[in-house]
Amino acid sequence: MKDARKIKNLLYEQVARIGKVFSSSKRLELIELLCQGEKTVETLARETAISVKLTSSHLRELRMAHLVETERRGKNIYYRLADKSVADLWVQIHTLAEERLIELQLALQKIAMQPGDLVANDRDSLIKAARKGEIVVLDVRPSEEYLNAHLPFARSIPLEELRQRLAELPKDRSIVAYCRGPYCLLAADAVALLKQEGYAAIHLRDGVAEWAVARA
Repeated sequence: MKDARKIKNLLYEQVARIGKVFSSSKRLELIELLCQGEKTVETLARETAISVKLTSSHLRELRMAHLVETERRGKNIYYRLADKSVADLWVQIHTLAEERLIELQLALQKIAMQPGDLVANDRDSLIKAARKGEIVVLDVRPSEEYLNAHLPFARSIPLEELRQRLAELPKDRSIVAYCRGPYCLLAADAVALLKQEGYAAIHLRDGVAEWAVARA
């Protein structure tokens, strides 16, 4: 075919646009946050600990690659993932990285309070136990993220409210705490607090995106 090389170059260049977007650690973090639901640039900037200006720049790159969409409501602009496939790709990328990179494996181990806390659960068994009331699945993300999507039978107590609401949790059952995924520290902090107060608690590494991919 005439000009076949030019066509092939163009094809790979276009695909590389997605790779370029995913090459930034902060853009990956923004994608993880948007897996939890739509957010304003101000919220995203606060969660990622960078300026609104830099956050907007990263979001512009994501939007140019058609990975995020926006919607204006009054004075605020809300960002959301363009499609569930973006969340699926994020899960596939970080799962591959965890399998291949020893440095990442070691870093993940630091999140666990003790061996076994970062559990790779049999998800069917987890659902059955939660349905029967044998365990409590605890979502410690902000309440708006829980309302957008949550694991089956999960109960919402945001981390910032947990100490004041401990009486709502039973001490005769194990508590499985989760948050935004394996790189989120909210659940690890929740487990540490619960154990300090005498609860049997473990950390589920799944967030809603990881759970959805595993259950697909």
